[in-house]
Amino acid sequence: MEPFPQRLPFHLWAESASHLPPRQPSTRDYIFSKRQRRKGAAAAARTHSRTQHAQLKHLIRRHGGVAKRRLRAPPGRAPPPPHLPPAAELRRVPVRGPRALQPHLRSQGLRGDISVKSIVDPAVRAAWIKEKVDLAKRQHLDGINIDIEQEVAKSSPEYYALTDLVKETTEAFHREIPGSQVTFDVAWSPDCIDKRCYNYTGIAESCDFVFVMSYDEQSQVWSECIARANAPYNHTIMEYEKYIHMGINPKKIVMGVPWYGYDYTCLGLIKAHVCSIAKVPFRGAPCSDAAGRQRPYKVIMDLVNSSISGILWDEEQEAPYLEYKDEHGVFHQVWFDNPRSISLKAAYVKKLGLRGIGMWNADCLNYSGGSLAQEQTAAMWAALIPK
Repeated sequence: MEPFPQRLPFHLWAESASHLPPRQPSTRDYIFSKRQRRKGAAAAARTHSRTQHAQLKHLIRRHGGVAKRRLRAPPGRAPPPPHLPPAAELRRVPVRGPRALQPHLRSQGLRGDISVKSIVDPAVRAAWIKEKVDLAKRQHLDGINIDIEQEVAKSSPEYYALTDLVKETTEAFHREIPGSQVTFDVAWSPDCIDKRCYNYTGIAESCDFVFVMSYDEQSQVWSECIARANAPYNHTIMEYEKYIHMGINPKKIVMGVPWYGYDYTCLGLIKAHVCSIAKVPFRGAPCSDAAGRQRPYKVIMDLVNSSISGILWDEEQEAPYLEYKDEHGVFHQVWFDNPRSISLKAAYVKKLGLRGIGMWNADCLNYSGGSLAQEQTAAMWAALIPK
């Protein structure tokens, strides 16, 4: 496996170019009122195009690779034009050879989703694919990330149609846009998580690689209702073993890690650091992480000094956590990932020869410029590169 620092093999994700380390313009530069959007869209696009292009070049120089931008839009609305804030994500995807060191015109990627019930019809699939390819060509994009997280029953018409969609999309993008990439997001386990019983081997074979979303692993808690890690180490890697055992080439797998955690309100907190949580059922399980609320890493770090525990470490789950008391005197327990836990996973990625590692999402870090924030942010980025 090639060394991580110069060649891939990890993703970089960010909510907007303003959050890319080490220096960015102010967040307020990306905030526009509706009136400003109507009257100044063209001027804004030109201004931010220059700013973001410079930041993309910096990202490429610093990390090596090709920066890609993925556009998001609310359901039923078309994606905004490139370079217009705020609905944008930047990412760098793994590429090999000289292209890994050079920027190029197709420096953006597209997100794709569609109802799985509709794609049983080959004509619907063909029309959807053509629409995405045409959009990619018009906006000089160089790929698509298919993020479909809908229920699919094994061996159902949708099961086969989804695999066909990925295969046909990949063939079309590779044919129409040479050098483009088609990727697919999969759950943290192939065991029909949230009733997503996909043809994982067929999908992996049909696209350039799959991105495993190794987080929210407590979406169903079948044992006692207590707070636990969002992505415990042993639990996480066990699921990668399953993907590989299914026959998926490790070089087609990118590990996703969370840059956020869960803040649980404790119904009771004992000295052994056991936090009892409310019973919030999910898909038949008596408890779930819905009993807590998501907290970005930067917010969790702000809680450290005011916590009653500081950062603690759970040896069994190999994950950090902390405890604090809110203004009403109620105890909370927060589970998250930090450089220590992420470094363990990055080392596993290198050991197993996976394609790379990425995070959800880069906007969870603090880029305010303070010395402590800079140190914490740099440590999280560095954790993606195994020693």
